[in-house]
Formats: sequence, structure tokens, C-alpha cells
Amino acid sequence: MAHGARPRRRQHIQVLLAAAMLLLSSFTARLPLAVSARLPHSATARLLLFAGLPPSSPLRAFCPRARPSPATCAAFSSSSSTMAAAADDNPLLAADFDFPPFDRVEPSHVRPGIRHLLTRLEAELEDLEKDVQPSWGKLVEPLERITDRLEVIWGMVDHLKAVKDSADLRAAVEEVQPDKVKFQLRLGQSKPIYEAFKAIRNSSDWDTLSDARKRIVEAQIKEAVLSGVALEDEQREKFNQIEQELEKLSQKFSENVLDATKKFEKLITDKKEIDGLPATALGLAAQTAVSKGHENATAENGPWVITLDAPSYVAVMQHARNRDLREEVYRAYLTRASSGELDNTNIISQILKLRLEKAKILGYKNYAEVSMAQKMATVERVQELLEKLRAASWDHAVKDMEDLKIFAKDSGSPEATDLTHWDLTFWSERLRESKYDINEEALRPYFALPKVMDGLFTLANKLFGVTVEPADGLAPVWHSDVKFYCVKDSSNSPVAYFYFDPYSRPSEKRGGAWMNVVFSRSRVLARNGLPARLPVAHMVCNQTPPVGEKPSLMTFHEVETVFHEFGHALQHMLTKQDEGFVAGIRGVEWDAVELPSQFMENWCYHKDTLLSIAKHYETGETLPEEIYAKLVAAKNFRAGTFSLRQIRFASVDMELHTTYDPYGSLSIYDVDRRVAEQTQVLAPLPEDRFLCSFSHIFAGGYAAGYYSYKWAEVLSADAFSAFEDAGLDNDKAIEETGRRFRDTVLALGGGKSPLEVFVSFRGREPSPEPLLRHNGLLPVAA
Repeated sequence: MAHGARPRRRQHIQVLLAAAMLLLSSFTARLPLAVSARLPHSATARLLLFAGLPPSSPLRAFCPRARPSPATCAAFSSSSSTMAAAADDNPLLAADFDFPPFDRVEPSHVRPGIRHLLTRLEAELEDLEKDVQPSWGKLVEPLERITDRLEVIWGMVDHLKAVKDSADLRAAVEEVQPDKVKFQLRLGQSKPIYEAFKAIRNSSDWDTLSDARKRIVEAQIKEAVLSGVALEDEQREKFNQIEQELEKLSQKFSENVLDATKKFEKLITDKKEIDGLPATALGLAAQTAVSKGHENATAENGPWVITLDAPSYVAVMQHARNRDLREEVYRAYLTRASSGELDNTNIISQILKLRLEKAKILGYKNYAEVSMAQKMATVERVQELLEKLRAASWDHAVKDMEDLKIFAKDSGSPEATDLTHWDLTFWSERLRESKYDINEEALRPYFALPKVMDGLFTLANKLFGVTVEPADGLAPVWHSDVKFYCVKDSSNSPVAYFYFDPYSRPSEKRGGAWMNVVFSRSRVLARNGLPARLPVAHMVCNQTPPVGEKPSLMTFHEVETVFHEFGHALQHMLTKQDEGFVAGIRGVEWDAVELPSQFMENWCYHKDTLLSIAKHYETGETLPEEIYAKLVAAKNFRAGTFSLRQIRFASVDMELHTTYDPYGSLSIYDVDRRVAEQTQVLAPLPEDRFLCSFSHIFAGGYAAGYYSYKWAEVLSADAFSAFEDAGLDNDKAIEETGRRFRDTVLALGGGKSPLEVFVSFRGREPSPEPLLRHNGLLPVAA
């Protein structure tokens, strides 16, 4: 009998051990990465390790309980070996990485990876809700781990869709996106978490919390309300349906814009048709032709392919003497995604209806009020600012148009009597060349990308005391063009990292330029013995790629764009906030996030900075000082026109989200035309459909928020005026002011209100006067 019982007993022990291993795997899977990385790989060894922990060990917080929750059991019901194999095969399931494995993620990984992640996070959320307490360690820290994991992994997928788009990736994202939104709604509408945050807010310990922690609590309460936490039954169900549909529509809007942009290609075989295009544009057009199968295309002999991608489109509008070509390309660009299967008109209508319905469910009059609930401004203050800037810009814009007509007439142009939209950019460039003796194409050789980046990093060192070093090979990248950098402080210790993806790739990469978060700085998610996890960002541009053996030779506008995006990255990377929810750009009101980016653009006109980056790529010759003086003189060329353009975008955005009735008889284009009457000297074409590609407000984060560019421009111009007051030729004063900017605007993140941050840097509240002065819209003496 004894011998007969041993196998059964051994079998029983094996079953118990297997169950224990399974339970342990569910908990070690949820450990902070720094803890998980140090545990033995064997599940049995890890179980024994936990069993031997002394009662005082902090690791006991992660020991398996006697009775795991049903959700945990369900989430991890597969064997631990299967889970390990899945993680090995799917980079989205990797539990531990220093930098995201961008190079390994394929569309086939998205469905299983995201679903597995959401199942795991759902289990963690259920456990948090059961044990939640109104304390930092029992509420905020576990919540940060849950939200961060979703943001990092989904962020990888979302980023790849923006820079490496494909039909397979689109299909995979479309399939799992509803699950992701469902979890976000579940998290945002968690009443146990909401009540716990309110308990902290109402506790006797409230006054002892730091400003950063108070901001986190208040923001979480506000976000929960805006996520529908107070809604019940039918209202909540309807709200959730709206959120799902809005996510889907925004995604489709973006895809239609990309596809419509890619769809237009014009093959040109007669060089006379593209007379006036500079050598760089011809080289790019021939390079595009080669990629389209015209293997023998050359810049000199063609054929050439013109596209709606920014480097190609802008070159045609600025330089092509062929008016018919300009008209064709302009009309194609202006009407992108406005017809056929790619028509965004109905999508816009649905988005506006759903946003209005969402606002009403939440108790607001319109969607703009929902948007403003998490911003510095109010609807009334935005309208007041836009009208003040519009009035200051209008007369200047009228004079801009008169000057253009006179110049075209004096040039003997037959089109001078009826200048229209596809003429304005061409003749503006000719007038600028004549008035300031500046040829933007002739400047390109002075702005080679490597030298521009060196100068930008030198400026960052001078202002903020940081060093930026190449770190290629340290982190996986998604394309061979991508560069990777390490940011170090004055003690040579790394403080942040960032990726830079500079070039246009129209077949797979969406247009525009942006910076986004890869990792946020976080004490809770610290690893490798560091006091906080270091921030990581990516910067993405769409500038002219290298042609042949030449490096990327940039336009001055492209230089400004790189400085702009680096400003965003600096705020993310140089934060000193260790609370992840308000570190870097997180927790910063949306209408203040453009402050550092627009601030950095000012330095493109700073003499020492510009001359340090403007070196001829072949000879090494510095840009002559007389050309620098002309660039500065041309800075405000047509400033009134450009100011009105931004005000038009901001105003139509506000109109569509405040007074416009999407169920009424007026169309969105009627609204745009009405706004254009006050913000555009030359009336738009009847077929103007720019709204169909206005991704900022229909597929980005700027709905009822495009005004943020002008709002933050007021802040950034005033911030730069502090350096002017200190003396731009006074190196010591510049350095001192730069350090103060770093210690306030860049360091404090969302831990203080933007107004407090600004006042702590500037010593007073912001004024619009420096912006109007910088743009030449006020007398300098004003």
C-alpha cells in the first residue's frame, strides 16, 4: 500500500506545485520591471525565494495570496511555459526592455499582443479596485503601473502606424482598437478609483501633499468625470458607444488623408513643364520617379514625379513658372480626401454630431466647453485673444496683398491682373527674393542636417547645461534613417534619450512633424538602481531626404521645424518631476504645451546660433553676415498674412465646436467661408475643402484647441523677451536666464499650473505685446 500511495502523493505534490507556479507567474508578471528583472528565471526557484523572504521584506508585497481573484486566475489560466513562449515570439509581450523593440514588431503581433496585454491589465485593475485605499502607495502607484504599460505598448503600435503604415497594420489596429478603448473607458469610469481620489482630496492630509500630488489628484477626478464616471446605465452605455465611434472615425479620417496624399502622382517628361524648379526639387522628383519604376530617371533628364508630399508640393508652389501645373497641384492638395471613397465630409459631420452629443451627456453646452475643462483658457478668453490678433493683423495682410499685385504687375506678368491662390506662394517667393535679395534654395547648402543638429545641441548646452551625444545602436529603431541620442547633465550622467526620424517617406509615413512620449520620467517605474526611470521621446519630421551623395539640405523653414520639435522634446526630457502623471509634458494643459517649442524657434534668428549651424556642406564656409542680416530683415515678411492663416484655422475650429449646429442646414464649408471673410484677404475657392485634411482637429488632439498655437505663442514670445531684456549678446546673462527657464518651464512639468510656472520664470503674468512686436504687428517702441 505504501508503495502504491507514493505515485499518487507525488502526483498531488506536482499538481500543487504547478498551481503555485501558475499563481506566482500571475504576480511576477505584474512586478515593477526593476523587481521582476532581478528574480530567478525558474518559477520553482522564484516560489522558494518568496517563501524564504523575511516578514519585513518589501518584496512580500508581491507574494501570492492564498486565494487569488477569479480575474487573475482567468487571465493567466494558460501554462507558464506557453506564456513564456508567447512573450518570446511576440515583442509586444516582452516583460522587460530598456527600449521598445521597434525593429521586431510586425502587424501579426498586434492582435495577440494587445489582447493579451488588455486581459492582464483588466486583471490588475480588478485587483486594484478590490484593495484600493485612498493612499499614494495603494492607489496612485499601482494605477500608474497599469496606465503606463498600456501607454508604452499601445504607443509602440500607434507610432509604427504613423511612421511605417501598411494595410496589414491598419487591419490589425482596427480590430483591436475597440478593445483598447473599452479598457480605457472601464479604467476611466472606475468608481472605486474615483471615490478613492475624492477621499484623498477631502482628507485631513490634503494640505501636506506637494503641489504635484495635488495636481495629480485633481486631474484624476476631473478626467474621471469627463470620462463618464458619474453616468449611469443607458447614458453610460451611450457615452461609451460615442467614444468607440469617435476613435474609429478619427482613425479613418487620418487614413483617408494619407491615402489621398499618396494617390496623387503626376509624371512629367517634358522639362519645360517644370521650368523654375531648383536642382534639389528636380533631384527629389527624379528620385521619386525611380521609386515608382522609372529606373533611369535623372534630375537633368527626367522623368520626374510630382506628389502632394510637403517637399514636392511646396517646391512646385514656390518655384514652378508653369501656372497650369501650380493650379493642378494646388487644387489637388486643397481637395484631398473630399471625394470618392476617401471623402472625409461625412466623417467630419459624424464626428461633430458625436462630440456635441457627448458634451450634452456630460452636462456641457458644446464640445468646446468639454475641451476647455482641461485647459488654461475659456471660450470667451480664446475668442477675445483671436479677435485682438485678427484686428492687429488685418491691415498688414491687406498691404501684403497689395504689395504682391504691384510687384507682379511691375514684373510684367500677364497674371498680375487676376492673382489667385496658386499664384500667391510663387509671387511671394519672387517678391522676397527681390526685396531682401534672399533665395531660399541658395541657402540650402548652408543648412545640412548634421551641422544643424550640432548647432542645436550646442545651443541646448549653452542654455540648459546639457550635452547631447549620438547613441546609435543602443536602442532598436524602426527605419535605417532613424538616429538615437543620449542627453547628459553637467556631471555626464544620462538624464534622457530620444529618437529622431527626419525624412519624408510618403509611401508609409504620415505628413507633418511631431514629438511624442516613449517613456515618461517616473519614480514608481525606476529600474537598474536609478531613483527614477529616465524619459525617452521621439521626434518625427518630414523634411527633404538626402539626394544622391548629398546630405539632407534643409530649407530655413525645415530648420525652424526641427528647433520647434526639439523644444517639445526638451520639456519632456529635462523634467525634474518624479511623479509620472505630471512628469515632462504629462499633466500640462494643452494650450501651454507649445510654449517651449515655439520658444526654441526664436533662436533660429539669434546671430551666434544661426551662424554656428549655417556652414556650407562642401566648403565649410559660414553663412555671410550680410545674408544673416537679410534673413532677419525678412523674418516678418507677410507676417500679417501668416498670422491670419493661423487665426482662420483656430476660429473655424472654435466655430465648429461652439455655435455650429451639425444637424442644421448650414454645412461645415459654409462655416469656413464665413470665418474666411474675416480672416482671409483673398476669398477661398468655392471648392476649398481644406477641412477634409484638417487632421489636427479631426484626427489629433486639437479639437476646440487649435487656438493653443496662438495662445502659447503669446507665452513663448514673452518668455523669449526675457532673454532680450537680459541681452542676447551677453553670454553670462543668457546662460543664467537659460538655467532659470530650465528650472521652471522645462523642469516643473505638470506639477504646477502653467500660469504659476510662467510667473515663476518671468516674474509676472504674460502679455501679448512681445508677440505683436516680434511679428512686426506693433511699432517696436510700443
